[in-house]
Amino acid sequence: MLALAFSAAMLGIEAYVVRVEADSSAGSPGFAIIGLPDRALGEARERVRAAIFNSGFAYPAGRLLVNLSPADVRKAGPAFDLAIALALIAIDDQVDRQTLQEFIALGELALDGKLQPVSGILPMVLGARNAGFAKLIVPLANADEAELVGGVELYAVDSLQSALAVLAGHGAKWRRRTADPVLERADEQVHGDLSDVRGQLAAKRALEIAAAGGHNLLLVGPPGCGKTMLARRLPSILPSMSLHEALEVTKIYSVAGLLVGNAGIVRARPFRFPHHTISQTALVGGGSLVKPGEISLAHHGVLFLDELPEFSRSAIETMRQPLEEGTVTIARAAGTFSYPARFQLVASMNPCPCGYRGVRGAECRCDDAIVAKYVSKLSGPLLDRIDLQIEIARVPFDDMVRYDGGERSASIRARVMAARERERARFAETALTCNAEIPGNAMRRYCALDAAAMRLLAQAAARRQFSARALDRIARVARTIADLAGAQAICAEHVAEAIQYRSLERLGAAA
Repeated sequence: MLALAFSAAMLGIEAYVVRVEADSSAGSPGFAIIGLPDRALGEARERVRAAIFNSGFAYPAGRLLVNLSPADVRKAGPAFDLAIALALIAIDDQVDRQTLQEFIALGELALDGKLQPVSGILPMVLGARNAGFAKLIVPLANADEAELVGGVELYAVDSLQSALAVLAGHGAKWRRRTADPVLERADEQVHGDLSDVRGQLAAKRALEIAAAGGHNLLLVGPPGCGKTMLARRLPSILPSMSLHEALEVTKIYSVAGLLVGNAGIVRARPFRFPHHTISQTALVGGGSLVKPGEISLAHHGVLFLDELPEFSRSAIETMRQPLEEGTVTIARAAGTFSYPARFQLVASMNPCPCGYRGVRGAECRCDDAIVAKYVSKLSGPLLDRIDLQIEIARVPFDDMVRYDGGERSASIRARVMAARERERARFAETALTCNAEIPGNAMRRYCALDAAAMRLLAQAAARRQFSARALDRIARVARTIADLAGAQAICAEHVAEAIQYRSLERLGAAA
């Protein structure tokens, strides 16, 4: 006897439909799963057997074989449990076989028949809908995430018995929200307000420009000058995500298994803060079961790398292509996987290994050779991709003890939002969302410089030997500065300020 059910599996962050074929034949009792299952999926035999018995259903006799098609793609995880159990129950006609084939069934079974949540529900529901399936059975704990996909009939159940009731026509469809979810910025109680940072007006200005244009930022300064404080407060001045951006982020977090136990959509822009001991695989993604890394988890958000030179060079150099393209591609024997990685990089570093080079009243223990070696950990191609590079000093004592407060994040965010609105209007007919995404072939259209600005840029290029990529990034930053000023044209003063934010060349020369 043969029965057929359908489930879904992940390939990178995209999902595909899997045929679950269950067959019973004469012979010694046994249960085998084929179709390249991983270990967790191989253990489904015991989970499914116990769940069927403990839910009060008859377990089919004979030699059982379950095939997961397509058979040439490796299957991973426990999300197939429910579909396998339903297919086995259908062998003995305990459920209508034709009805079963109308559904996609997803979920992990506990031994008592309860349905447990699984990761990747959002992309799997999307993949099922795109494959033409209109009815889905998902774990109740995943319902808030699954309901983000429209155009399908969603049945959220908590047990194998409830899933059988749905197939028998007794289950109710999940009641969807009638309004779109409310999207938020990062909670300022968590990340703090920029008014908490004493002094550092130049650094705050750079942070505002970075937020307005989506630019990458590097802060260079001695210990205790506020680099980490500033970086942590960048989310407080960023605009909220659009619904499309939030769905993209939620999809990545769902695949990574970071939504289990949480409800629905990711509402605030991500802020990822990995330790400098992170491996290359954890940073960019990969592993035996390919998962998104930190740069993908920071998609449409901020990736903060504190003490950048302390990261392994191989790890940070792998970010060069994602910084330019907005995606990361991982090649493995099982296939090639692409993850979105359009993140905003914010990094910090000391001016030397001990941190006190150039600090008045402090003794630096590093000679020129040590400083040069320290700075050389960051390659020229990587630094070219960082739009804003700024040196900051320790805050004077008078500024530290002055409690009149600085400008709050809310007022800075208002200027950032106004600049973003100008960018949105400029890119209305394109897929671009901010100035940092302007491609090289569109620079003349969006970042045209007047004669005085062009002369100034030419002089700076001749004096400081900027690369072509650096010149493009200076023009993008100047475009953002003009947007913050409400100017239609990029003037010499905007270019002059943008050039000031290329300070690491001076740091390297000092070494």
